[in-house]
Amino acid sequence: MWVLWVAVAVDAVVTFVPLPLPGLLLTVLSLLAELVFAVVHGLLFYRCRGVLMFVLLALVVSNALENLGVLTGVPFGNYHYTDDLGPKLFLVPVLIGPAYFAIGYAAWVIGTILFGEVRRGSRWLVTVGTPLIASFVMVAWDLSMDPQSSTLRGRWFWEDGGGFFGVPLSNFLGWSVTVYLFYQLFALYQRRWGAQPKYSEPLPRSYWLLPVLAYTVVALDYVVTYLTGGHDGVPTQVTDATGHVWHAADIYETSALMAIYTMLFLAIFAALKIAQRPRATDRPEPVQAGAVDTPAGCANEAVSATPRAAR
Repeated sequence: MWVLWVAVAVDAVVTFVPLPLPGLLLTVLSLLAELVFAVVHGLLFYRCRGVLMFVLLALVVSNALENLGVLTGVPFGNYHYTDDLGPKLFLVPVLIGPAYFAIGYAAWVIGTILFGEVRRGSRWLVTVGTPLIASFVMVAWDLSMDPQSSTLRGRWFWEDGGGFFGVPLSNFLGWSVTVYLFYQLFALYQRRWGAQPKYSEPLPRSYWLLPVLAYTVVALDYVVTYLTGGHDGVPTQVTDATGHVWHAADIYETSALMAIYTMLFLAIFAALKIAQRPRATDRPEPVQAGAVDTPAGCANEAVSATPRAAR
């Protein structure tokens, strides 16, 4: 569990402390901390196979639809990425897929807290409802993030502009489709083949509160940015592709407003749901001594998941 606390702390330091580093490097460091958190946290509950499946679905679906979006405008609208985020995989920066996974994992866990965990044999209501809720949790992040990253910082460019500070409605609908798709595929996997949790007893409340805390750090980034006057080097006014002039101060304030009343609301709601749960033991016992999350552990899980008739 200490690794999770360290990952959240590193992300908070990179996010809130004004470090003398280039913006792209700060983005990479923050994303690395979020990736470590998502992988380690997932291993404790979904085990190796589950985490690998979540990573695979998030990377494949997000990169496929993002590249499709750049090529055709479907499902996000007409846009393209600049070189500000570094190297690209086809037409999309390499960093985009891992970001979908890292923040997407925290949003998924919050969705399970709010509506229910998808397990082997779960009801269809939970199997469909949890991905739907999680997709709204994820898109809440984009409501705060996209106007700053695109209109102000120029990390991608909306070719037809849009009513939400240069960002079109189609972008958020496209996000909903993208994240719901890989969440729903993961839920179907969990319902049919999901591994049993690593521990026989319920994990402590702190385990479930940590993803909420990680999501809160992401949300507070936009509040702190507004309170500190915005990003360095960003002009006070920007003009989108349609010639509409937007004021940077308005974008920062709106991003903070969206973060407080969407992301922080969802985080508080999830924390209260966790507080309602019965207190679990702080030191759960492993189900099997050999069920470790290593490459060998993955192999053991694959064997255990194989139907008896096929062995």
